Amino acid sequence: MRHFNTAGPVNQDNMYKIDPLQRWCLEEILDLIQQGKYFVLHAPRQTGKTSCLLALRDYLNKEGKYFAAYINVEIAQFSGNDAEQGIRAIIEEIADRMFHLTSNRDMYNIISEMATQKGAGKGLNSVLSYICKEIQKPVVFLIDEIDSLIGFTLISVLRQLRGGYDMRPKDFPASVILCGVRDIKDYRIQVPGNEIITGGSCFNIKTESLRLGNFSKNDVINLYGQHTSETGQRFEDECFDLVMEYTDGQPWLVNALAREVTYKMRENRDPAIIITPEKMTEAKEQLILERQTHLDQLVDKLKEDRVRRVILPMILGEELEAHNDDIVYCIDLGLIKKVPGGVQISNGIYKEVIPREITQTTQYMGFSSIEPKWVNKDGSLDVNTLLTLFKNFWNENATIWGSDIAGYKEAAPQLVIQAFLQRVVNGGGTINREYALGARRTDLYVKWTYKKEEKLYLQNFVIELKVINKKQNYESIKQTAIEQTVRYAKICGEKEAHILVFDRYGNQEWLANEPNEYAEYDGVKLEIWKLGAGVFTNYEV
Repeated sequence: MRHFNTAGPVNQDNMYKIDPLQRWCLEEILDLIQQGKYFVLHAPRQTGKTSCLLALRDYLNKEGKYFAAYINVEIAQFSGNDAEQGIRAIIEEIADRMFHLTSNRDMYNIISEMATQKGAGKGLNSVLSYICKEIQKPVVFLIDEIDSLIGFTLISVLRQLRGGYDMRPKDFPASVILCGVRDIKDYRIQVPGNEIITGGSCFNIKTESLRLGNFSKNDVINLYGQHTSETGQRFEDECFDLVMEYTDGQPWLVNALAREVTYKMRENRDPAIIITPEKMTEAKEQLILERQTHLDQLVDKLKEDRVRRVILPMILGEELEAHNDDIVYCIDLGLIKKVPGGVQISNGIYKEVIPREITQTTQYMGFSSIEPKWVNKDGSLDVNTLLTLFKNFWNENATIWGSDIAGYKEAAPQLVIQAFLQRVVNGGGTINREYALGARRTDLYVKWTYKKEEKLYLQNFVIELKVINKKQNYESIKQTAIEQTVRYAKICGEKEAHILVFDRYGNQEWLANEPNEYAEYDGVKLEIWKLGAGVFTNYEV
């Protein structure tokens, strides 16, 4: 029986799949190869790049016009700036791959000997030249994980490819595809002495840069439909829009969600069980809690300064002023995506993972002493009690957050309330997060599910977070906050909402028990909660 793939290239026989050759414009790829071009394929990790390269290799070899060889240069990552060691490892990888394709032991031996006989400056060039002379067809080389190399090793590879460019197609590969997370023009290669060399200067023969996209909704329907055809297990139609909301078609997430809901949730292994949106939401929660490798790698990137410079303003709702290189880097990682008017977090799952992981310690330790009095006897949520408990907690403990938010302490109010709510919804709900870039606000839409007299009920409420900065006062932001909150509440279809206003610098002189304000605007009832400076007293951003 086939299964959903969440590890490594897609296997054509035992995995549900979208044909890798259909995921890019094959005609364009073949045109570039026919023209003898060297070009780049890039996309975030676990998007399907390797599957596409292997499928292209097999397609070209089956067609018979070219000899296509795939190599993965990640094996040389360990060499760092030791180009001699790195090039030797790459040549040994080529020897193994060529033997796999040709079964030619003599060729294997000759290439293997070159690994020790040739130096770092000409070894790769010599090997590629030798192969092209031996093979009676134009050679296409597909080089995967090119950006796993660093320093002098990467520079040596790029310059040797450039050095043999004029000898193609007879004595050097007719076409080369470099594949990695980033476009080579965006490489900033650091070598000893802190000199920075750009990838574009090392490889100015690149013609095109192609980006592998996510699955479309039709791809998701196709992929999940293969499971239905094979097992008889059906997905309700509403699941597909939900999957796109959660994943934006990111291939690993699409497959991981399906695997979670049809296999890891053991109660759903019976093909007679219909997969509903509610089951898909539960699978999403389980996927996040499991912290699988894909999500762990994503979280690890949040610690990098260049990522923090992009993500922090998004959490704060401030204008994005990060350098364009940082923005491109985050797009290439798959953390954010371009949208009309700017950028946003790439998908619903990442929106949840980012604040959860930044406040991981907080969720498990900081709130452990709070008794969950916010659940009524009938299972419904007492929102007023919930927010009162949070306000008390903030006033009593805010000073501890200055050094406990993993480099994101400027966003302590936004992150701490989300961590608090996460503990709540883990008992039976979800949070939708909207980071309103440039609007200095964060919108939260909390959904709570509970059962009463064997009937299932859904309870929703809107929370908007606002932070008063140094040059502002409460009255100056109040009306804007009301209008923004009402606008969001109407989008969510709610007639009540809460605004949490944090006083960053203590200018408002609010008391710990500062009374709430109430307002009604355009048919929406609002309760405004005022929270003191806490950690931000005398704090300069």
